[in-house]
Amino acid sequence: MNYLLFGVLLFVAEMAHAQQVADAPFDSLGIIQKAAVPVKISTQFSFTEGPVADRKGTIYFTDQPNNKIWRYNLDGTFTEFLSAAGRANGLDMDARGNLIACADEQNELWSITPGKKVTVLLKDVGGKKLNGPNDLWLDPKGGIYFTDPYYQRKYWTRTGQEIQEQKVYYLPKGARQPVVASDELVKPNGIVGSPDGRLLFVADIKDNKTYRFSINKDGSLSDKTVFVPRGADGITLDDRGNLYLSGNGITVFDPEGNCIAHIPIPEKWTANVCFGGKNHNLLFMTAGTSIYTLQMQVKGSRKF
Repeated sequence: MNYLLFGVLLFVAEMAHAQQVADAPFDSLGIIQKAAVPVKISTQFSFTEGPVADRKGTIYFTDQPNNKIWRYNLDGTFTEFLSAAGRANGLDMDARGNLIACADEQNELWSITPGKKVTVLLKDVGGKKLNGPNDLWLDPKGGIYFTDPYYQRKYWTRTGQEIQEQKVYYLPKGARQPVVASDELVKPNGIVGSPDGRLLFVADIKDNKTYRFSINKDGSLSDKTVFVPRGADGITLDDRGNLYLSGNGITVFDPEGNCIAHIPIPEKWTANVCFGGKNHNLLFMTAGTSIYTLQMQVKGSRKF
């Protein structure tokens, strides 16, 4: 057989299989809209990450290799929101609509107004450069929990860690320096909290576990528990308290830690996930060069 033709046929077969996989999510409790399947809506990026929705349901996300933050509008179009975005990775949004970003280029935390004004919230810990803020979650008081794993970047001039431990930090609202929330994880990555500010979930991607903590009134953490024996990249919660773990597609666990759904995505890696859209029931998944969406019966959990 002609090798070119064989390659084309093999590619078509693989894509057909991938579509079959994407068409068959496991869903034991009906959290996905009936007959809905993941839809690839774009493949124009280099590596997508950090999705977060505003009050209206407009979704912001990052394309880290291209150093941009993009916006997915309610009409289904994409708009470049910010170039020279500090190599932003994880994002969250505060009560005033400012994006809070893990600005990985200089290992900082940024606040970005809707008018694109940037304020550096944090640039070091005791004079030492952070490893590389990766993901973050704002509590209802405006404090910031963030993970600080070390992933060597090609655009860095440094080649080692100034802070050896890979920690979870808490930056209280208005504070200039963070406190250590947890230094017991191997490589903390995805992070999200409950909208009432009582629980925090952190994925340890290297130790392949996701932990649940109780959040104390002073912002400290206690009652560390293995929620599920599975790590993840980005994570999010829905309004029923179900936890969504990204990586090999999206896997969903109920508040007791039981697996209730799996959403296969035909890409090598699904990096992150959030809810958005007009009714906040659109699951938005960043997967390498691509973006996927899925219509859900549930909505995302919301602080504001």
